[in-house]
Amino acid sequence: MANKIINAFVSHITEEEGDIPRLKAMMVRHGITARNYSITTDKFNNARNEDYIKGQILGPQIDQSSVLITHIAPGTKESKWVNWEIEYAHKHGKRIVGVWQRGARDCELPEALEKYADAVVGWNGESIINAINGESNHWYNQDGTTYSYRNIKRHPC
Repeated sequence: MANKIINAFVSHITEEEGDIPRLKAMMVRHGITARNYSITTDKFNNARNEDYIKGQILGPQIDQSSVLITHIAPGTKESKWVNWEIEYAHKHGKRIVGVWQRGARDCELPEALEKYADAVVGWNGESIINAINGESNHWYNQDGTTYSYRNIKRHPC
């Protein structure tokens, strides 16, 4: 069976960029090939103007994607860029899926992800694919337990 091909923007912090190829490989093994529209060090640019970066680089890349996948690792919560990417994706009607870093401990969700994610899942291929496809809107903690929905403002699906 051929893999389904999707356009995805993988929101992540540069320090954890090494997980992105592993995430994509796991997705392929479970039936989805993701064209990654996010900015990585191999597709780096030298832009310095924040408005230009948002309006001419990140925004158009997210616009071309059907889903925004947020890689949740230590330090992700503090990233202003990750939060901006999530908020932009939400405003433009994109499906938003959080994926906990494999084996990560003591990670917290970025504020925008807590507000707008459709699903938050562990490092598990089947769970990730179901979340991307909209077959699951479950929220899980890093340890696999059900996430507590404390005051989360969910957007309409």
